[in-house]
Amino acid sequence: MTKIIPAVKGTRDFYPEQMAVRTWLYALLRRVSESFGYQEWEAPFLESLELYAAKSSEEIVREQSYVLTDRSGKQITLRPELTPSLARVVAQKQNELVFPLRWWSFGPFWRYERPQKGRTREFFQWNVDMLGADSPEADAENVAVLATLFESVGLAPEQVLILVSDRRLLDAQLEAFAVPPDLRAAVSAWIDRREKLRPDAWRVSGQELGLSAKQLGQVEGMLADKDLWKDSAELPRFFAAIESLGLADYVRFDAGIVRGFTYYTGTVFEAWEVGGEIKRSILGGGRYDRLLSDVGGERLPAVGFAMGDVVFTLMLEKYGLLPKELKVNPAGVLVSVFSQELFGESLRLAAELRRGGLNVICYPEPARLPRQFKYADRVGVRIVLVVGPQEAASGNVTLKDLATGAQETLDRAQVTAAVARSLAT
Repeated sequence: MTKIIPAVKGTRDFYPEQMAVRTWLYALLRRVSESFGYQEWEAPFLESLELYAAKSSEEIVREQSYVLTDRSGKQITLRPELTPSLARVVAQKQNELVFPLRWWSFGPFWRYERPQKGRTREFFQWNVDMLGADSPEADAENVAVLATLFESVGLAPEQVLILVSDRRLLDAQLEAFAVPPDLRAAVSAWIDRREKLRPDAWRVSGQELGLSAKQLGQVEGMLADKDLWKDSAELPRFFAAIESLGLADYVRFDAGIVRGFTYYTGTVFEAWEVGGEIKRSILGGGRYDRLLSDVGGERLPAVGFAMGDVVFTLMLEKYGLLPKELKVNPAGVLVSVFSQELFGESLRLAAELRRGGLNVICYPEPARLPRQFKYADRVGVRIVLVVGPQEAASGNVTLKDLATGAQETLDRAQVTAAVARSLAT
């Protein structure tokens, strides 16, 4: 037996059943995005490595990007994320676009990571960004899009929460703790790792950075303070807007939300499963006001988030929130082929139905009718039409509804309307 070449590690095959889930998710994300007036856009799957080397984290560029050299000698990469591409696209037409922009996208991305449950090397990602608005209310709207998705699929605040902080508040706290400016980026990254380490190991790691016992205690006190957001200039307005939008149950303050990317400048947020099995953030986002100027454009305020499809789909599956029945076969009717001599009649009937707006399968060869009926049932087709010698001679068609077992013979001119009625019930 010939050995089957396996799929590339960390990728997924989408059989029709899995593709139906992906298509459903895409439609859901479109509906939620458009409910806030966001427009769909897309960028190339290939980008210059230079774009990501300058704008993304060192880990993404050096360890996770799929990099290749093209025939001209230029280094390009399969995109590991979208925000740098978004900045480039907007900078190219910054003087022509109407701001604020509300843009969303759903497409494939690639990162060379260790495959595990909830993490693959090829994945799809929902990106939602607002550019050109610099207010806590704009940040709240961006978070509200995400909370609306959770609400619309039936995820309760007891199952998933959006945790919010602000880099400006963190910077002010580190300054008050007398953490040197050149150490603050490392301390921020250390805070971001607190969920990945045991408490004692996390404290040791902080000591190794050069933090004193007093500073360690101050940071721990900051992380435990649930009212610290009231000291922020922006967060009270942010939470007031979330309250007005009716989504406050999904949003909480957490001073430990830092975000690892270098371009976040203000509000930052992550979604986490509450007390669940997913021991990392489901998604992340925040304000990134400097990124556009970094790619040659004029400075432009921006806020956005990205959510991968893998973990989100696992959550929906865990809580029984995936649709119970998804339409895998787009065709609702099969035209059978009685014999080679009547093949043309079957093809003509199928064409008539398609011109009438129906999706139709025509069986590809003459075969025993029971075999064709069994095929229709197995692939999820409800209506089977038969044009045998008697039907062809009289200008009729026999219609069999596999869902009800009902069968009737109709004038050919009535078939399209009859099929449409049957499929509608």
